[in-house]
Amino acid sequence: MSVSAEQVPLVLASSSPFRRMLMQNAGLTFEARAADIDERRIEAGLEGAAPDEVALTLAAAKAMEVSNHFPDAIVIGSDQTMSLGKRVYHKPKSRQEAKENLLSLSGKTHRLNSAITLARGGDVLWEHVSHADLTVRALSEDYVDHYLDRVGEAVYSSVGAYQLEGEGIQLFSRIDGDYFTILGLPMLPLLEKLRQLGAIRG
Repeated sequence: MSVSAEQVPLVLASSSPFRRMLMQNAGLTFEARAADIDERRIEAGLEGAAPDEVALTLAAAKAMEVSNHFPDAIVIGSDQTMSLGKRVYHKPKSRQEAKENLLSLSGKTHRLNSAITLARGGDVLWEHVSHADLTVRALSEDYVDHYLDRVGEAVYSSVGAYQLEGEGIQLFSRIDGDYFTILGLPMLPLLEKLRQLGAIRG
């Protein structure tokens, strides 16, 4: 017997206001609950892993932890890594670190790796990674200082020290990838899978 979309609760395993906004804007009914995991400890055990693998592992850890509390729900875990070659970036902890990170990206193309895991009853139902490639224009130290003065503490909330929906867009010369992947929740493949699972109306 198939289960109607109204009978399948959705839970977003995230405290991210951007991911919540994307889900709300898509008209989804869901509950949001942050996963109680130690991301840095998990990453420490993944030394040398590809950025995709790191993102998928963290997305799965979030989904599975929250699934323990909502066994009947489809839980959406997500994570995003930012990579330049083999280097994986983390959210800057200081203005100086943000400046160094931005200058290291100057004139280069880095990648955002956005992973999704769907879990239900402690089982992984589906995993996916989408990519976006972003080219930073040549940046001078003077401009980076000006940019950091302008955006203030917002740089600490993003792994790349930028928000494309704000002044961060001025850092770039080219972007290849969709908006949802850049914000950290690839909505098109997610919605397609939820339709296939009968969690939302098709």
